[in-house]
Order: sequence, then structure tokens, then C-alpha cells
Amino acid sequence: MPTPAPKKFRVLVVDDSAFMRKVLETIFNADEHLQVVGHAKDGREAVALAESLKPDVITMDINMPHVDGLQATAEIMTTNPRPIVVVSSESREGAASTLRALELGAIEFVAKPSSGIDLDMQSVREELLRKVRMAAKVRVVRTASRVASTLRNAPTTIAAPQRAPISTPAASSGLDQRFPVVVLAASTGGPATVMRMAPGFTSDFPAAVILVQHMPAAFTTQYTAQLAEFTSIRVKEAEPNEPLLPGVFYVCPGGQHLRVTPTGRMQLDGTSGRINGYLPNIDVTMESVASYAGAMSIGAILTGMGNDGAVGCQAIKRAGGLVLAQNEETCVIFGMPSEAIKLGAVNETLGIDDIYPAIEKRVISISRVAPVGAR
Repeated sequence: MPTPAPKKFRVLVVDDSAFMRKVLETIFNADEHLQVVGHAKDGREAVALAESLKPDVITMDINMPHVDGLQATAEIMTTNPRPIVVVSSESREGAASTLRALELGAIEFVAKPSSGIDLDMQSVREELLRKVRMAAKVRVVRTASRVASTLRNAPTTIAAPQRAPISTPAASSGLDQRFPVVVLAASTGGPATVMRMAPGFTSDFPAAVILVQHMPAAFTTQYTAQLAEFTSIRVKEAEPNEPLLPGVFYVCPGGQHLRVTPTGRMQLDGTSGRINGYLPNIDVTMESVASYAGAMSIGAILTGMGNDGAVGCQAIKRAGGLVLAQNEETCVIFGMPSEAIKLGAVNETLGIDDIYPAIEKRVISISRVAPVGAR
């Protein structure tokens, strides 16, 4: 019997450039798993075609007339959720808009080369195809309405949640004291997921927090700025040789691996390239934190594709630390948490809204018993 043809995922291409729509259609239709079923030149058409065509996946440009890609993404993810891959500029303005789209529920993004011509688009062809095929399989489990409202009304500074202050003796005495170190690990779906957790962290949080998010270098500076809008804890990109301090939320810069040294300083490595296919590599950070903080280390492995972080989670658990995994029901992609669970490296599997409270509970418990001058 002849081998049946593979299922083709139906793609809606949204871009205001007729040339770019044609380039993308050519790339997708040449792939045995994809078929372009419609084109939209602005967000208004995108919303209408998402409803009528019901595509498996949408590629979304951001800067378009009438209704832009952000407005279209918010509308689609609120009223008729479909997996969306943003295909947009990697300029500073493009990065900011792309991150907003991810916060609104877009699944992934591919940065257009600077000139956007056909030959340059071929340079990102494999990444584009891989991400679109992956997104087409995603079961969209949430809408943008909650985040969209937050984005519209977000002040420049978010007030800390009303609760009793978290404090330690060292906070007032200035004496050296050991403190917990939290590593948040995320990939596909991570920007919106972390944004949802961020308001929990407060300026007096008695732990250092490190976020390792699979993201290119052009995006992490902007993401750090946007993340700071949602939380009262100090948020910054990690810097070379910077000391790790409690009450600070460090974002691993894109394109670099982050390690914590035995003396508690952050070491950035931008010359090693991908490690096991990932840049930054989550395992590298978690293993170094496990070595430095031991039982005071906490790992939370969140939504993402692949197996990065599983070995790092194992290192934290072996050191006596706590490892939390996001559950399948609330993940965009259950790949990374699933791999850590399979490895036996996870203490608890929780929904996204239960992960911060579990981190806080552990941090407070550790902070109450940490001996002064132990480090």
C-alpha cells in the first residue's frame, strides 16, 4: 500500500508586505508538513481570516496599517485562540513589540534579518520552519484578556502585594548571611509565564532570583525593562563578576551562559557557543547554583521545548534544594518540565499560579534558619 501523505498544518500568513507574504508562502509550501491557506495584509484581515479559515498556526507581522500585530494578537487570543508565531524585526523597537505579543499569548517568534530580503530570509528558514511546525501542534490553553488588561493599565511601578514584610536579621544588621538562590528556567511560552509570576516577588524578597530564558541577545535588555514594570523587586540584566545579592531579580543576557562562582559572583560566557544545542544553557546555571547554594537552591522549570534544565534540576535536588515543575495543564509546551520529571529531578509539579507561593514558602523557611556568617 502507498504511504499516506503526511498531515499538512494549515498556515495563515500575516504581513503588510506583498513581497514578504510571497517569500513566506514559498518557504512554507516547500515543506511537506505545512500549507499556506490564506494571507492577510493587516491585523483587521488577520482577525477575520483567523475566524473563517481556522488555521492551525498564524505567522504575525507587528508593524502593519489599520490594526497592528499587537492588536490582532490580543483580539485573536481573546476571542478565537490560535497558535501565533511572530515574524518581526529584531531592532530595539521590534524586540519591544515582539515581547508584548508574547505576553499577549503568541507562542514563539522569529526575528527577520535586518534587510528582510529573500536571500536573508533563507538564513532563518530552518528556525522558521521548526518553530511554525512546533506551534501548529500546540493546544492553546489560555487567552490574552488578563494580560492585555494588565498591559493597558500597567503603571511604571507596580505596588508590592499587601502582606507582612519578609525580613531577615541581616537586612537590618548588614552582617554576612547565607541566602537562598532561585533559578527560573523557561523557553517557549516563558515570557508571558514569567510575567504572570513576577508581581509576587517583592523588594524585600530575601533571595536572589536568576531567570534563564531562551532568548537572543537583542531581546533580553528590552525584556528586563518590561519585566520590571510588573514587580517591585529590582530587575536587571546580570553583569560579569557581579556579586549575587538577595532582593534582586537577575536576567541572564541573551547569547551568554551564566554561572555562579564559588565566591557568589556571576560569570558570563559568550564565547562557548551553544552547549547541548542551547544558548543560554539552563543546566550550566542550575549546576553552578547547586554547587554554590546547596540546600538553599531552588529551581523552577517552566514551559519550554526540549530537555534543557533537566540535568540542572537533578543537581539542585541532589544538593538538597527544592525543584518545582510547571504542570502540563498550564504549560504552552510541556517539554522541559516533562524531561525533568522523567529524570526524577522534581519535588513537586504545580500549576503556574501555585509556583511562586511554593517558592516563597521555601525561601521564608530557609531565611529563618540561615546562620549568620556561614558563607
